[in-house]
Formats: sequence, C-alpha cells, structure tokens
Amino acid sequence: MKKALLALLVAFSAALPLFAQENLAPTPPMGWNSWNIFQTNINEPLLKSMVDAYVTSGMKDAGYTYFVLDDGWMGMERDANGQLIADPKKFPNGMKAFADYVHSRGLKFGIYNCAGTKTCAGYPGTRGHEYEDARLYASWGVDYLKFDWCYAEGENAKEAYKTMSVALKASGRPIVFSLCEWGSNRPWLWAKDDGQLWRSTGDIGPYFAESQSKNGWKPLSVLNILDRQDSIRQYAGPGHWNDPDMLEVGNGMTYNEDKSHFSLWCMLAAPLMSGNNLHTMSPQTTGILTNKDAIAIDQDPLGMECFKYKMSADSVETLVRPLANGDLAVCFLNRMDKPQSISFDWAANAINDATSKTNVDFAQSTYKLHDLWSKKDIGTTKKPLKQTIAAHDVVMLRLIRQ
Repeated sequence: MKKALLALLVAFSAALPLFAQENLAPTPPMGWNSWNIFQTNINEPLLKSMVDAYVTSGMKDAGYTYFVLDDGWMGMERDANGQLIADPKKFPNGMKAFADYVHSRGLKFGIYNCAGTKTCAGYPGTRGHEYEDARLYASWGVDYLKFDWCYAEGENAKEAYKTMSVALKASGRPIVFSLCEWGSNRPWLWAKDDGQLWRSTGDIGPYFAESQSKNGWKPLSVLNILDRQDSIRQYAGPGHWNDPDMLEVGNGMTYNEDKSHFSLWCMLAAPLMSGNNLHTMSPQTTGILTNKDAIAIDQDPLGMECFKYKMSADSVETLVRPLANGDLAVCFLNRMDKPQSISFDWAANAINDATSKTNVDFAQSTYKLHDLWSKKDIGTTKKPLKQTIAAHDVVMLRLIRQ
C-alpha cells in the first residue's frame, strides 16, 4: 500500500508543471506591450516609468495585468554558456531585477523571443535553446512569453511551437504562451493545447480603414483585421484565444476610430494588449482603455466571439456577441468616412447563432438597451433603434434581458 501511495505521489509531482499551465487565461489576457510605440528603443529607467504610469493611470485598476517587454531587450549574442543575457546597457541591473520591479507594482511580467535563429530585430532567437530559455525565463519570474516567427526558414510551425510549449510546461512556472506566427499556418486548428493565444493575422498598424506602407512594408488596418476573424470564431474560447494583434489606441487615429477599434476588439473577445505611450496619453485615450463596461464585454466568461449579423447598403455593419448570462452585446459599426443614420427594428431581426446555440426573438423577448460609451440606458427592444453614427464610429450596446 505504501509503495502504491509513493508511486502515486511521484507521478503527481511529475505532473505538477503540466497542471500549472492550465487555466492561465480563462478570459483574454490584458496588458501593455512595448513594441508599438518604442520598438527596440527601450531601457530600464524608461520601462520602470512605464510600469509606474501603468498603475497610476488606472489601467491596472481596470483589469490590465501583464507588462510585456517586446524585442530588443537582449544582448546581441548569447554568453559563453549559450545563455541569453539582458543587454547590459539597457538593463544594467539584469532582467530578474526588472521582473521583480514589475511584480512589486502588482503586475505580471512578459517577455519576447522568436522560434527562429534570430528575433525579428536581429537579436538571438530560441531555435535549439527552447528548454534552457524556458528555464531561464522561469528563474527570472516571467509570467508571459510572446514567441515570434522570424528567421524560421525550414521550420515546421506546429512542431516548433509544440517544442516551446512543452519546454515552458517543464519549467515548473505558469507562463502564458502567446504564439505569434501571424496566422500563416492556421494555428487555430492545432494550437489549443500548446498555448493560450495565437495571432490570427499579420501585424497591425495605426490605421482604421486603409493602411500605409512603411519602409516597404504595409501593416494591416483595423478593418483589414476585423474582416479576417468571422470564419475562425468557433476556435476561440476560455483558455485559448484568437489574437488579432495589439491595440493601436492612442497612436494616431481619430478619437472615433480609437473608440471603434477598442469596441471591436472587445466584441471579438480579443486579448487587450495596449501599445501606447502611457506617459502622454490623453484623457480621451485613458477613457477608452479603461472603459469597464466595454472591458466587461471582452472579459465575458462565456468567451464567445461576435459574429457578423448584417451589413447594410450604407456600410453600417452589425455585430452580435452572445454573453454568459443571456445578455447580448450588439455593435453597429459605421465603416464609412461620413455619418450614417440607422433605424434598426429589433422585432424584425431575430438572432440565431449555431456556434453559441443562441436564439433570440425580439418579438417575444424584451431587452433593455445600455449604451456602453454614453453610459446611459437608451430604451428597450420594443422600439426600433434610431441613431446617427459618426464617421468610423460605433454604437455599442449591452442588451439586458427584462
């Protein structure tokens, strides 16, 4: 009996690292990432000040958790033992000390590397070093790894990400694994057991409708990315999320476009990874990023992405997201660069979604309409909704069953 009990305890202990990886992202991760605004122009004092601004701005109180250090943190070469090292000029106190500072402010710490031989900015990649890098990250107190796909010629994406996933699980520390291979290999079909989120598209830029080329490369716009999500919504859910890339709120779009961008990512159950300068963000930007009513839609525990319900002739798109308690989120998006008026007769528009098994007949059921941006109740579904939507703006509603 004692031998059997001992064997059971040994087996249980061996499985602990695997258990530690479960339930790491029951709702989409929320945080901040250094890339969009700083690229590789980072250093310890700058980033410590960003950590402080993260907390004082209200982001932490609104639910943001992760502080993610993107490309450019490491030295140009591994050390004599083959270990990654933090750039001594950028991080004179080392990465463990910086991670400790992030944790001291009540946040979780994320870091970046790449499945290839180099990162996208040319620093040492992880290929051939998966287990030692995972152990190193665990020793530093890393809570989140963004794993890119540059310099990966000849690699099999499914195998490469599986290897890193197993290495992280073997490290003994719970580390959220963000697969960043740009959706090229359809990770939604195979990555559910490997990580907690996977990029579903190429990189975003600070553009709403039409993007512009930058140094010979053209990023995707908000609408470009939105239009690629509907066909993969069935693969996302609690613990495994489609990732349409980081937020560009506060990085140069108009207020209406920023508000729409944030609304759409909340409707998509997307990870909310801010990428703006937290020191200089305007009250409007802060208001968008910390809108708890909108964030509650993103963090809804059902974890069901929205679907495209209707596109009108005047390019007003209607998106519907089923919520956990029987409520609905409905977003009317004006894709045009001029105002559009809507008149939406709820009674004539039943909701039927096979993926979530949601069926609502507004002729039989009444819902209260709560506008998530004006923060006002604006009637019920007993009467048609009539509003004018500004250019590139949204009306985002929570429908509450009466």
